[in-house]
Amino acid sequence: MVAVKQLISAKVMNEGLKYIEKSPMENMPKLINWADKIITKPNHKRILQLIKDIIDEPEGNWYKLIEKFFTDLSPSTRRSFLTNFLVNSSMVGIQLQDKMREKYNCNVPWAILIDPTSACNLKCTGCWAAEYDKTDSLSYETLNRVIREGKDLGIYMYIFSGGEPLVRKRELIELAKEHSDCMFLAFTNATLVDEGFAKELGEIGNFGLAISVEGFEEDTDMRRGKGTYAKVMEAMDFLKEEGVLFGFSTCYHKYNTDGVGSEEYIDFLIDKGCMFGWYFTYIPIGKDAVTDLLVTSDQREYMFHQIRNFRNKKPIFLLDFWNDGDYVNGCIAGGRKYLHINANGDVEPCAFIHYSNVNIKDISLIKALQSPLFMQYKNRQPFNKNHLRPCPLLDNPEELRSMVNGSKAYSTQPVDKEDVEDLTAKTEEVAEKWAETADGLWIELLEGKEKNQKEIEVIESKNN
Repeated sequence: MVAVKQLISAKVMNEGLKYIEKSPMENMPKLINWADKIITKPNHKRILQLIKDIIDEPEGNWYKLIEKFFTDLSPSTRRSFLTNFLVNSSMVGIQLQDKMREKYNCNVPWAILIDPTSACNLKCTGCWAAEYDKTDSLSYETLNRVIREGKDLGIYMYIFSGGEPLVRKRELIELAKEHSDCMFLAFTNATLVDEGFAKELGEIGNFGLAISVEGFEEDTDMRRGKGTYAKVMEAMDFLKEEGVLFGFSTCYHKYNTDGVGSEEYIDFLIDKGCMFGWYFTYIPIGKDAVTDLLVTSDQREYMFHQIRNFRNKKPIFLLDFWNDGDYVNGCIAGGRKYLHINANGDVEPCAFIHYSNVNIKDISLIKALQSPLFMQYKNRQPFNKNHLRPCPLLDNPEELRSMVNGSKAYSTQPVDKEDVEDLTAKTEEVAEKWAETADGLWIELLEGKEKNQKEIEVIESKNN
């Protein structure tokens, strides 16, 4: 039944795309009115209303982003994003995920983050992947099986990390072709992107890139090595030329926050062709991790305000992995919205939580989701009523200690096994300081939502 629905949805979407491509922004309102007649789910109706509001503001940043979508991306990329991401992953898939959660009584994620290899051609300061054995890799057959099992659960979004996933770019291209109904994204340092690879990505359409960059040249080369920034800029030019969907991935730490949170930085990356940006904050994983790179509470608050400000005026989709908990009701790890499978096959709740009970080489995906540590996550989420303090490591370290010890999970770092007591001791102080700031921000958000709700009720009463 899901396959039939998916086929119909994809066909309808393709017909709609053919119509809209004749004159995208002019025909958009007509397509939305048509979609309004066939969409029934309340959450899909809300999304459609948001799109309507965007189309009504041609000078707005979101209107300009949609316009770039139709003018800058290759035809294959546009079609794949609309059918694979919006239909398969965000509509059909979510419905099936809900059913599977109820059937198996466990979390079923929206996306899977998986490491094809732990090998990397760079050695970046503070990178969590540097703590893994560089010889680990997952076979093509294992990667393929995880995707097949994931689709049975309604998962159509797959993200590659590493190591450097493009060390195996030929096989990843084949996976994207074999699973043409899925959307793929790779976190990459982009130094292995050349003109030929960019052309292939533009042609297959369902494979995008999140390019790691730590600021401008000095800051990027400081963490990633001299000359890396120049290669990244060249890769972005190749990708933009071929109409590939790509964005940036930035880790902000104590010494680069002002730069990567600046308007100049965002404007520059938009000009380079980035359509999205993903911010992460530095996490001190590994016994030799540099704790001095942890951001201060003031710096994290600065990023909180900057990114929300940019969302209102910049034509780019921005995410902050730690500061956006209010949009997703807290932590999304542990299979709630995503999970991580490292290059050795250990199934971890998060890319930053290196503990597990099971290995995907020995167990099915659904059994991994039912493993003790994942069930700890399911039973405890959210970890804090204040969703601006979502993380069980960075914001609520006592929660991570309890879950790891309670599930008897093992450390997945073969090179540098780290006891959970030692790991969480590093974040106790920053968690305590952030709590003071975050609690004040949370109160402001709640008051703002309450005010908006009252205004909506007044408008609705007048209309009735």
